[in-house]
Amino acid sequence: MQECDIGLIGLAVMGQNLALNMARNGYRVAVYNRTAAITEEFLARHSDAPIVGAHALSDFVARLSKPRKVLLMVKAGAPVDAVIDQLIPLLEAGDLIIDGGNSHFTDTEQREARLAAHGIRFLGLGVSGGEEGALWGPSLMPGGAPEAYAMVEPLLTAIAAKAPSDGAPCVTYLGRGGAGHYVKMVHNGIEYGDMQLIAESYDILKRVVGLSNAALAEVFTAWNQGELDSFLIQITAQIFRKADDQGQSGELLDYILDSAGQKGTGKWTSQNALDLGVPTHTLTAAVEARIISALKAERLAASRALGAPAPYTLSTERQAFIEAVRRALYCSKIAAYAQGMALLSAASREYGYAIPLDKTAAIWRAGCIIRARFLSDITQAYHDDPSLPNLMLAPKFRAALSAYQAEWRDVIATAIRAGVPTPSFSASLAYYDSYRSERLPANLIQAQRDLFGAHTFQRLDREGTFHADWSS
Repeated sequence: MQECDIGLIGLAVMGQNLALNMARNGYRVAVYNRTAAITEEFLARHSDAPIVGAHALSDFVARLSKPRKVLLMVKAGAPVDAVIDQLIPLLEAGDLIIDGGNSHFTDTEQREARLAAHGIRFLGLGVSGGEEGALWGPSLMPGGAPEAYAMVEPLLTAIAAKAPSDGAPCVTYLGRGGAGHYVKMVHNGIEYGDMQLIAESYDILKRVVGLSNAALAEVFTAWNQGELDSFLIQITAQIFRKADDQGQSGELLDYILDSAGQKGTGKWTSQNALDLGVPTHTLTAAVEARIISALKAERLAASRALGAPAPYTLSTERQAFIEAVRRALYCSKIAAYAQGMALLSAASREYGYAIPLDKTAAIWRAGCIIRARFLSDITQAYHDDPSLPNLMLAPKFRAALSAYQAEWRDVIATAIRAGVPTPSFSASLAYYDSYRSERLPANLIQAQRDLFGAHTFQRLDREGTFHADWSS
């Protein structure tokens, strides 16, 4: 029996496609799924691929060459721990387990420590790109011990997406412990923000300008040729063109319930940002936008009870306003990515990850959901200045924010007057204005806290901590 280079556990679509990706790139793969029928069906459909199956974990492990390498593609949380518990007695010191799911980075670090007691190595691997990315090339975000990454570096390099500009593989070592899953978490937080900003652009153009889905498709197609060139803009244009598939007239989009779900990674990003004291205005607003969208029944009742502004008529020339929305979206995206990169920087310091920001942006250029042209500009910005405190200060982005900020403000003001909610647009601008403000009203908050709770305050004109008698 020929030994396999790697084993994969979990044959949902992502697992199947990663197995096919590895096989296509010359690796012999052993696969196992808890439900044997799924394994048999998968093998029958791909009988020509160098993939073998097993119905028992002991047989699965026996098929692997030493040191054994096992990739887990199972649901995050307790299922990962359950599979690890089953594998520990079957593996030996020096073997490697890779978790390719959306695990929380703290769970990854706990698992690494637990497996280290058995001499088994562990790698947390963020995988982005969806089903298609898994099959043809995802963005891969590995974190753990350097020697663990070295065991699978050639394989991950082979199956990763390749950046269109220079052909570089979209994978790099990101740091110790849970660094890989941390970067994937922040990637997903940025993804939440990016998607919400695009949705708000759509809402403004539909409700304020009155664009049809066909016109929206044309606008987003044009936007995808310039600064906003990205996977999410591309698929949004595609969505606007899709006819209803249940026999109704018009486009499918108009029949989809306006309530968005979430799997928790965006929330994790906001929670951790609060723990680290890093402002993530746009990303957190996007999480909250999904939460309020789920209150459909309450919103329906409120729409009949709460007053709306008077009907708004756009006073700006139509094409000029559409261009203003494009510019506002670009500025807001810069702010969103700035928040995500600032969070990665803070986590690197707090957790000792030493995440390379330029390489992180580089591996997001292809394969992943947030892939976009301007990630090359972000890569260059951190390559030019590794200590850049905030992405908005990079010369190219600083120039764009300066050139476009009037339209950015006008679009948000117009949406407010028309009663169109723009939580992430508004939060992005608030982040920009807060960051660029030499003086914020936190002096009053210091005074309030000292008056009601004797929490003390600091002064501008002298060092030290002070308390005032506010009643005198």
